[in-house]
Amino acid sequence: MSIYDSLNQEQREAVFCTDGPLLLLAGAGSGKTRVLVHRIAYLIEEKKVKPWNIMAITFTNKAAKEMRERVDDMIGYGASDCWVSTFHSSCVRILRRDIDKLGYSANFSIYDTDDQKRLIKEVLKSLQYDTKQFSERAMMNAISAAKEQYISPAEYMEDAVGDFRREKIAKVYVNYQKQLETANALDFDDLLYKTVELFEHHPDVLEYWQERFRYIMVDEYQDTNGVQFIFIKQLASKYRNICVVGDDDQSIYKFRGADVRNILEFEDFFPESTVIKLEQNYRSTKNILNVANSVIRNNTARMDKTLYTDNDEGETTTFAQYQDNYKEAEAIADEVSKIVASGANYKDFAVLNRTNAQSRVFEEKFGVYNIPYKIVGGVSFYSRMEIRDIVAYLKLVNNLSDDQAMKRIINVPRRGIGQTTVEKINEFAMEREIAFFDAASMVEEISTISKATAKKIAAFVEMIDDFTEIADKGDIAELYDKVVEETGYLNNLVLEGTEDAKDRINNLEEFKSKIVDYENNEAEPSLQGFLTDVALISEVDNLVSDDAVTVMTIHSAKGLEFPYVFLSGMEEGIFPGYMTINSGNDDDMEEERRLFYVGATRAEKRLYLSASKRRMVNGQQQFNKVSRFVDEIDREYLNFSPTVDSSAFSSDFAADIFTKTKPVAMKPAYTLKSEPKKYKDAVKDDSPFEIDYKVGDRVRHIKFGSGTVKEITPTGSDYEVLVDYDLRGVRRSFASFAKLKKEE
Repeated sequence: MSIYDSLNQEQREAVFCTDGPLLLLAGAGSGKTRVLVHRIAYLIEEKKVKPWNIMAITFTNKAAKEMRERVDDMIGYGASDCWVSTFHSSCVRILRRDIDKLGYSANFSIYDTDDQKRLIKEVLKSLQYDTKQFSERAMMNAISAAKEQYISPAEYMEDAVGDFRREKIAKVYVNYQKQLETANALDFDDLLYKTVELFEHHPDVLEYWQERFRYIMVDEYQDTNGVQFIFIKQLASKYRNICVVGDDDQSIYKFRGADVRNILEFEDFFPESTVIKLEQNYRSTKNILNVANSVIRNNTARMDKTLYTDNDEGETTTFAQYQDNYKEAEAIADEVSKIVASGANYKDFAVLNRTNAQSRVFEEKFGVYNIPYKIVGGVSFYSRMEIRDIVAYLKLVNNLSDDQAMKRIINVPRRGIGQTTVEKINEFAMEREIAFFDAASMVEEISTISKATAKKIAAFVEMIDDFTEIADKGDIAELYDKVVEETGYLNNLVLEGTEDAKDRINNLEEFKSKIVDYENNEAEPSLQGFLTDVALISEVDNLVSDDAVTVMTIHSAKGLEFPYVFLSGMEEGIFPGYMTINSGNDDDMEEERRLFYVGATRAEKRLYLSASKRRMVNGQQQFNKVSRFVDEIDREYLNFSPTVDSSAFSSDFAADIFTKTKPVAMKPAYTLKSEPKKYKDAVKDDSPFEIDYKVGDRVRHIKFGSGTVKEITPTGSDYEVLVDYDLRGVRRSFASFAKLKKEE
């Protein structure tokens, strides 16, 4: 029996279609990883393609590791020569080989978010910008957005002419990038940006990698951004054996720069492409898929496909509504306890929230019920202070030009080198356009620093030089031991003797274990390679399989699956959020709908939906209608709890919620020139709730006082009213809740 006989017809077609561009539309749970692994096997065993001519790109280390293991198991000898890695890991390897052509050295540092923020802060200070108007976070986001679209500082500056704020951002971008170059450092966006730049300006380098990777596969293609698209297009432009795998219905990372048009318009860029749909789901029950399909078909910017399964019907999805979010969390905790008592494990459950903030009440209630849980999205291991400190030492040893690493640990542990001294060294370095470490090495030339302080700095520089000699031997574990001992870092924690200090010591011991594990499992371990590993680790990659309920956002749950899934906070204003509702942007609402689709399809056996009639948000009680996404689900697929209040729904759906089947409204498939459908066009204008005011009228709210009506939007059984209050500013609310009185 052939290994390909176990595949369904569409999967086999995808495996055997090896030449030319292939768009593989793979629905949730349709076995796309299985297809990719078999495709690699087919290329090597049947098409006689050399393993080193195959590249498979994923988005997470976890996915890359899983694919690598499955390829190794299936193919065996030679499989290790296939390049299976993430976008960022791939680019790091390419840049380590050829980045010298862009003026960097191969031992460049990779700046994380904290490093970026501190560097941006320095740039803002040097430009004398008001951080209230130009915050570090806003500048980081603007620069990141530019790099994701492959816009250089010079191009950004040119395009910003005439726009005061963008001109200011452009100066920050220019200075920030200059400081990165001086530090021989790249931020995460640079890993893609600089690779594309390298390929663009050095055709010989691009040709080398094109010859190396004659067959390219990209997983989760719907999540690619502009610069990732360019990177793939560059590599694939010669042989055009490019297979992209994705699902436009699962494109949920617009806030990170993902552009769903990359998959929707793939055939525009590769006109000769073949399109194959994987619509058979192997994960979920029929009822769960019916719920997901009911909602996602309301999107217009999507390709025509419908998930189906040969699995059992399964239990009907439950929708329940509670008095508040505490009761909601309590009910979920109670349900988890009951199912566990019948034989399930805690790790079988996931509570998926729209925002991280929703997790707090679940932490409280799970504690009361003695339910073990883990929060994904909290402070990760590599974000803890003691780990960041030691990593900074290692980064400085690896790259003496890494200014941010140097500044972080020059006085950690405390050695009498204050911030004023650091600023004096920094000024000296900037005047001479040299690295901070080089300036510190010349401390005797800085007249404004006292001899006593200069002696401390010289001792620090000497210590780092000693560490560098140890690093040259190649033993990372030995280097780690020297760092924690000779700096006094470990001894300080021992002397502190607190529980917190003990926890930090345990974390350092765990970090040492990580180093040893790396050295034992790498064929050619190096400090540079270890630091790259650490830099590319993500939160979900660290998700362990302890017997505990997982509480996480839907964004974090992408790629995971659980037997039992609870989608909480199914309310207008929470999911979808007020920002999306108020923006009036159809693209944003369609992404929210895709987010629901992703959350629902994480479930294997049971899916639970829940909402609260009121919840505390930012210190204020909110009273929200039930989410429109619940409204959109065909009623035959929902089991409504007796707690559901029909008046809490936003449309006339509620009038016969328990009696009729909601009609199916099929949507047309995506076409490039189609106009997006407005949500307000899809609801009825006749409303049983009557109002006696119109736009422009003066009205009074019992709490907010008097104001002027700016906008009235029909929402089926109610109206959304936008009012500019004299004392409270602009606020949006439902007319039935606001109970506005017209002023004569």
